[in-house]
Amino acid sequence: MGQERVSGRCCSQGHSRCLLPGLSQWRWFYLPQEESYSQPRCVRFRARCSLSDQNADAIARSMTTDTLIACHECDLLHRTSDLPVGSTAKCSRCGAVLYRQKRDSLDRTLTMVITGLILFVIANSYPFLSFRMEGIVQETTLLTGVRLFYQSGMHALALLVVLTTVVFPLFELLGLLYVLLPLKLGRVPWKLGTAFRFVRSIEPWGMMEVFMLGILASVVKLAQMASIIAGISMYAFAALIVVLAGAAASLDPRIVWERVKVPH
Repeated sequence: MGQERVSGRCCSQGHSRCLLPGLSQWRWFYLPQEESYSQPRCVRFRARCSLSDQNADAIARSMTTDTLIACHECDLLHRTSDLPVGSTAKCSRCGAVLYRQKRDSLDRTLTMVITGLILFVIANSYPFLSFRMEGIVQETTLLTGVRLFYQSGMHALALLVVLTTVVFPLFELLGLLYVLLPLKLGRVPWKLGTAFRFVRSIEPWGMMEVFMLGILASVVKLAQMASIIAGISMYAFAALIVVLAGAAASLDPRIVWERVKVPH
């Protein structure tokens, strides 16, 4: 059931005013706002009801933040419900996607995170590429380019490469492991909401696929000058890109946010 948000404020504390249409008598209710807000606030609901005051209060109590979701595009409030696996809930006003019901989201994402950590260790421990020219073989690792940039005086570029290809992907994997593993074991980790927001904020900064495209372009240009042999690190790095993309696609954020306690 959706509710239309009315513009303006309804009290001195800045509570949002929302309307529940379809009944006959108007009544105001205050409910806590959804957990995405950093400061606890409440939403003031005005409901029309032909029932008694006692029944109207029962309706208000049943409408908790656990059953409401706001459209990120038009702010229309909806009551959430369980969907069949693979189904998608859309906003009744603008058609934007509210959430999707994914199959075994926690198990799949956790499996990919653990796989990604193993691939990350392999990608940073073994040779990435080997160059053979006139009988001389030179091996490079994932951080060889970063070290050469730094020695050449391009410190900012070296920092950018190491952050986007090593640091941010590692933090993303460790953050997801910190969030999802306790949830799998039936526990709630400390500062769950803060940790998950941090993971979501650094996710766009992992640019391993851009680094991989640059490496492939260099390999094509150098192929006529030397024999280039791809090392196990390069294959692990390519697989890590796919695993991280799969983890992002299989993760349902609702399984995390539903465990975050909302202060009342």
